Amino acid sequence: MAFNKNEEAVSPVMGTILMVAITVILAAVIGSYVFGAPQNVTKTYIVAATAEVSPSGAIHILYQGGQEGDKLTSLSVVAPNGTTWYVSSADGTLSPSSATLVKPDVGAVMKLYPTSPSDWPSGKKHIIVAGTFTDGAGQVILDTFV
Repeated sequence: MAFNKNEEAVSPVMGTILMVAITVILAAVIGSYVFGAPQNVTKTYIVAATAEVSPSGAIHILYQGGQEGDKLTSLSVVAPNGTTWYVSSADGTLSPSSATLVKPDVGAVMKLYPTSPSDWPSGKKHIIVAGTFTDGAGQVILDTFV
C-alpha cells in the first residue's frame, strides 16, 4: 500500500495568520502612542466608611480613613429622607449647613437622628456618604442600605 506524500502543510496559512496578527497588534500599540491615552480619566480615592442602625434607631456612620484619607477635605451625608448633612467638626458632628466643612478624624462617628418617627421611610434606610478631596474632586464613599 502506497501513501501519497503531501509536501504542502498548513504552515503557509499559519504564517499568514501570524503576520496579520502581529501587524494588527503593532498598529494598535503605535496608534495608542500617536493618539495618546485619554486625558479625562478621574482618580478614584481609597477611603472608607461604614454605617449601622443603633438600638435607638439612629444611624451611626464610622469614618475609617484609608490610603488617601489625607487628601479628604470634607464629608457629606445624605439621610434616608434626602436631607444632606455636613461634617462640621473633627469628631463627626453633623450640621445642615455647608458653611463650615471639616474633615473628620479617623474613627469619628457621625450620628443621624430622625426628627420625627415618620421622618424616615420604613424598612431599610438608604445612606450615601460623599467626600470632597484636595483636587476638588467629589466621590461617593458609601452607598448602602441599613
